[in-house]
Amino acid sequence: MPRFTERHAPRACAALLAALAGLSHASFANAHAVVGDRVFPATMTVDDPGVGDEFDMQFGHIKSPDGNGNNINVNTVSYEWDKLITKNLAFSVASQYVSQNAPDGGSAQGWNNVTLGVKYLFYTSPAHEIMASVGLVSEIGGTGAKSIASAYSTFTPTVYFGKGFGDLPASLGYLRPLAFTAQLGPNLTTASSDQGPNSFGWGMTLQYSIPYLQQQVKNLGLPQPLSNMIFVVEAPMSTCTAGACSGQTTGTINPGVLWINRYGQFGIEAQIPVNRASGNHVGVLVDAHLYFDDLFPGSLGKPLF
Repeated sequence: MPRFTERHAPRACAALLAALAGLSHASFANAHAVVGDRVFPATMTVDDPGVGDEFDMQFGHIKSPDGNGNNINVNTVSYEWDKLITKNLAFSVASQYVSQNAPDGGSAQGWNNVTLGVKYLFYTSPAHEIMASVGLVSEIGGTGAKSIASAYSTFTPTVYFGKGFGDLPASLGYLRPLAFTAQLGPNLTTASSDQGPNSFGWGMTLQYSIPYLQQQVKNLGLPQPLSNMIFVVEAPMSTCTAGACSGQTTGTINPGVLWINRYGQFGIEAQIPVNRASGNHVGVLVDAHLYFDDLFPGSLGKPLF
C-alpha cells in the first residue's frame, strides 16, 4: 500500500532471498494481484492495484539535493506489512530507517514516521485484465526521529488501477504481455504551506511479463531466471500544489527487472531524476517481497474475516 523509495535490513533480506531462490519453479496461479491470466507484481515505488497478505523489504541509495543546493547521500532500509481484513480489504503498516550524510560532515539517522494504510479492491474484469482499488494512506506525524521525520501528518486518498493487454488480437500476440498500472491522489498535510506544502502524487508503470509471454502467447523455451522475469519502468511523481514550490514536479524514472514466482519476488531498479529539482545522480533500489497469502494460507496469509 504505502510505497517508499527505499527499504530494509541485511540479515533478514538474505533470509528472504534464500526462501525465494528455493521456489524458482513454482507456478504463479495464486500470486496476490491476479485478474484473469494477468499477475500484477508488487512494484517498488508505484503500488499495484491488488490487495493481499504480504511483506516487503527494500534498500535504496541515492544522492538528493538539499535546500542549499548540496547533494546529500541518502540510504534507507524500509519495511511494509499488508494484512487482509476481508478478501477485498487490506490494512498496512510501514516505515523506513533513513541515514543522511551531507558533504559538510553533517549527518542524521533515524526512523521516519509510521505510515498506516487501508485499501479496498472494488473492481476486476478478468476478460480485460483490469483491476481497480481505492485507499487511504496516512503518515502519522511525530512518530519518527525528530532529525528525520516531520512533526505534521500527511493524508493521501488514493486510486489504484491496472490494465493488462492480454485482450489484444492474436496478430499482436507479442504485445499481450504488456501491462500498465497507475496510482494518483492528493497529499494533504496538517502543516502550513511553508512548512509542508500540499502536493499531488501520481505515478505509473509499464511492464512486460516473460511468464505471460511463455504461458499465454508462445512458449519460447526460455531458461531460468529469464522465464520468471518481468521488465518494468516505474515513474513515481509529485507535483507541488501550494506555497513557493507550487506547480513544480519532481520524481524519477525507474527502469528495472523483477523476478517473480508464486511465493514472492525479488527486484532491482535504477532511479533516474526527471529534472534538476529531483537531483543530479542516479540511485538504486533493491527489493524483496513475500506473498504471505500463498506461503501461509492457513495462518499469516488468511483474511481475518
